[in-house]
Amino acid sequence: MSGTGDEDYVYDEASGEWLTASELAARGADADDEGIVVRDAVGNILADGDQVTLIKDLTVKGAGQTLKQGTLIKSIRLTGDEQEIDCRYPGIKGLVLRAEFVRKR
Repeated sequence: MSGTGDEDYVYDEASGEWLTASELAARGADADDEGIVVRDAVGNILADGDQVTLIKDLTVKGAGQTLKQGTLIKSIRLTGDEQEIDCRYPGIKGLVLRAEFVRKR
């Protein structure tokens, strides 16, 4: 026997598909070139310097402040984690937000 019938199938968590080992390796090489992709709550790809809007009220731990829905956050920075973004907001130092709570503007 030869061909794909002999190959092991591996579950790819990123795509949710079962792929052969060679297909997964090929996709992995492509993903390494792109780096980490950070997506907002509706699936838009975020990049350094983007402006985002909060989609819900968020209580900021340690600051004693609540950021309201619709608040504009300017000039975000990606952290290397696909779910977190680093940003600045007046009166709050070191603010890190989850990407699931923002929408690209």
